[in-house]
Amino acid sequence: MSPAPSAAFAQAAPSRAARGSIHVAGVAKAYGATTVLSSLDLTVEAGTFVTLLGPSGCGKTTLLRLIAGFIQPSAGTIAIDGRDMAGLPPQRRPIGMVFQNLALFPHFSVEENVAYGLRLRNVPDAELRRKVGTFLDLVGLGHLGSRRISQLSGGQKQRVALARSLVLEPSILLLDEPLSALDLQLRKQLQVALKEIQRELGTTFVFVTHDQEEATLMSDRIVVMSAGLIQQYDTPSAIYSQPANLFVAKFVGELNEIPGRIVAATAGTVEIDSPSGRHALPASGIRGFSPAPGAACVIGLRPERIAILPPDADTGGRIALSGTVIERIALGPVIRFTLRCGEQRLVAVRLASDAAALPEAGSACRIAFEPADAQIFEPLAASAAASFGEKP
Repeated sequence: MSPAPSAAFAQAAPSRAARGSIHVAGVAKAYGATTVLSSLDLTVEAGTFVTLLGPSGCGKTTLLRLIAGFIQPSAGTIAIDGRDMAGLPPQRRPIGMVFQNLALFPHFSVEENVAYGLRLRNVPDAELRRKVGTFLDLVGLGHLGSRRISQLSGGQKQRVALARSLVLEPSILLLDEPLSALDLQLRKQLQVALKEIQRELGTTFVFVTHDQEEATLMSDRIVVMSAGLIQQYDTPSAIYSQPANLFVAKFVGELNEIPGRIVAATAGTVEIDSPSGRHALPASGIRGFSPAPGAACVIGLRPERIAILPPDADTGGRIALSGTVIERIALGPVIRFTLRCGEQRLVAVRLASDAAALPEAGSACRIAFEPADAQIFEPLAASAAASFGEKP
């Protein structure tokens, strides 16, 4: 699969001012007594790659369809480039869309599929041919223009659908899980290609997925959604390292959870009783709630923040727990450990380059972590717990 030829596109692409900002204010959507979205506020800056991420049924596709104009909000407003979109149908909005079902015309060639929207706009033939050639080159299909859709691979069909939308030069491209039906290797290749194309064009991309790895790889910013609400809107790194709440921490990346109860909380320290003992943790680790003495909480630890040491090792001031290695699995550049600490099971990930110094399955060990690496969350509410198949 050839990469997008950025140099060729840079010579042929028209220059244009940055456009494609989206402002969602107080938007809600209900069907009868069922509320799908609840008073959402969201601002997407022009030229960014934004992903709507969340479990099935969280409202991400509904929000995408509202921006597109396929459905109208029950309350609130949606503006594109400062213009209120109320009542405007999809064809009058500056958007393009790539669906999960690509809806390509099988009896047309690749070029004819890409040219279809331009012909509806009565674009002159010379300009039409130039634009079709430019955007087929952009998606790496310039050499396949005469081929029939039935002769293409799944990844090539995805690229035709992308070129067909982009050739109309929309301010915003909406993508509703367009890669979900592809095999893993092809999906990864197209993730990289999509991001390169978006960066080359400067078009605002709004991408829907429930795959957190896909969202982290491709996005400038991620909207994490649950039960019709925006839980957090931030950069991928901020969402991983500073999640707004326990739902976000669990949904984006793996998290070890140690249940606890607040003993005392001051401006600088939170004291917590847990099955692994009493721990004094920095108050800077509190995420999204105000801890009160006696309240239940969860201590969250990312797997890469847990050190695995010999039973008699000096922990150097870190919080240390006694444990046993249940499982050790090599996963390419890392080794994944499952550990038992009392009744608690924890997961740790260490570099494979350290393999010789790491314990084998069945070995006793010490589990250590820096207090500053612990995050303190409020337990999940019933609706959020159900998203993970858990009891609250």
